[in-house]
Amino acid sequence: MSETVIGHVLGRLKAIGIEDVFGVPGDFAFPVNDAVVNYPGINWIGCCNELNAGYAADGYARIRGTGAVSTTYGVGELSALSAIAGACAEHLPVFHLIGMPGRPVQQHRALVHHTLGDGEFEFFRKMAEPVVCASAIMTPQNAAYETERLIAEALYHRRPAYMAFPADVADQEVLGSAQPLDPPRSDPAALRAAADAIIAALDSASTACILPGLLAKRAGLGDHVQSFIDATGLPFATMFGDKTVVDEQQPPYIGMYDGRLMDEDVRAFVESCDQVVAIGTLMTDFNTGAFTARLDPAKTIDIAHHHARAGSRAYPNVEMGDILTELARRVTRRNEQAPVQPVSLGPAAGSGSDPITAQALYPRWAEFLRPNDIVIADTGTCSMGLGFALMPQGATFHNQTLWGAIGWATPAAFGAAVAAPGQRVVLITGEGAHQLTVQEISQLGRRGLKPVIFVLNNSGYLIERLLCKDPAIEYNDVASWRYSAIPYALGCDDWFTARVTTCGELDNALTRAGQEGSAAYIEVVTDAYAASPMALKLHDSLKTLYTA
Repeated sequence: MSETVIGHVLGRLKAIGIEDVFGVPGDFAFPVNDAVVNYPGINWIGCCNELNAGYAADGYARIRGTGAVSTTYGVGELSALSAIAGACAEHLPVFHLIGMPGRPVQQHRALVHHTLGDGEFEFFRKMAEPVVCASAIMTPQNAAYETERLIAEALYHRRPAYMAFPADVADQEVLGSAQPLDPPRSDPAALRAAADAIIAALDSASTACILPGLLAKRAGLGDHVQSFIDATGLPFATMFGDKTVVDEQQPPYIGMYDGRLMDEDVRAFVESCDQVVAIGTLMTDFNTGAFTARLDPAKTIDIAHHHARAGSRAYPNVEMGDILTELARRVTRRNEQAPVQPVSLGPAAGSGSDPITAQALYPRWAEFLRPNDIVIADTGTCSMGLGFALMPQGATFHNQTLWGAIGWATPAAFGAAVAAPGQRVVLITGEGAHQLTVQEISQLGRRGLKPVIFVLNNSGYLIERLLCKDPAIEYNDVASWRYSAIPYALGCDDWFTARVTTCGELDNALTRAGQEGSAAYIEVVTDAYAASPMALKLHDSLKTLYTA
């Protein structure tokens, strides 16, 4: 049988690890939708709206390395655009599959639905261009080539790609063939020079440490980073957006480096080192503690995705995996003792009828986590509080640190649960963020997935209260919902649900939620200003946060 355009694309996406496509159907996208449903080894995962579908693909890509979302033309793709932008900012290769009006409709400039009524059909692709690394409108003639180009671009840049299918094209036979493009290799001379410079800098340093970063994880190089850490014997810290890039339960880990906001002992050591090896880190506002980090460029070795830098010398055409392998092979091991012992959040305060304070809540959440959990924390005070907990072995912590869209976490948790059905997903979200995307709870129940969900109800947008001039201003308030009733209303009949207002009630709910075999949804009620330490420090650092 001949291969169709959409069948060819789905086969190649499956080959790079995509087994599930999130989306919302639409008439222009029916050929794409039909193909996904009927393609062996790929599942159609329906979502409540296109934005949620994009966030779910984001969460899936964090676990599997790549993801895919399908929408219809115009109204559908624009609804997903913020999620695609988030995937771009967070370096996630998400493939956006769009069903377009057929070519005869476009050639006649027909005034059809889902358009602006002006006969133009490429506006929306142009709107997407700033947030994708590559785009193409598929034809039978270009499909084979463009598929390989877009896959190569998405994996090289670790950014989304845009693939549009006119309705009459999707089911047509592919005319042509193309081979997968080889991943880039380092220039041998540049690789040797970079390795020589980095090893010389480390050999001359009395003290050194490593900052493993997000880009290494996105590139699938976590094992390479771990091998480099093992070979050097150096201590390492992570910044906020880089948490759990490598396992925190190992002797070289010293804790979180967040500039002058948190963990002073970690900051003092990192900034005193003769050399700091940054591996795929991004010096963003939240990573640097509101731009309070002070790393001397002359003492910083920067191993980026496709280049390296040692002091003032730059080495282009050096791939991160290649340089890490070379360094692990050649570096001299130090066998140094970690100068700082990482600490979690300490003992939990309160008991019985005591109200739930930040000091009571976050240590309890930290204690609740298990090895290999997937923790999804939404933007805001809840992620800032739990982000400084020491994660159990194999557990991973996910937060949309740079894009920072509230509401991301609920559908992202759905995507992560689909990606890893054998692991427990723990979602922690504020109630304000939850209200944006709560519908996706229904999809978790629909698919028989069993997350543990905590909704922090602090009567509004607490992070906004801490960052604005008037904390009590009206726009920081949200509607009052009966959160613990939501799972039942959304069809999750067999879930354990609870609303807790005291430490004793919280303890009982945590015990029940920790039992195997059922999903759990717990509304945690606190005072409106029960903020985690990092959130309070951000409040105190507004000058550097907004004027850097």
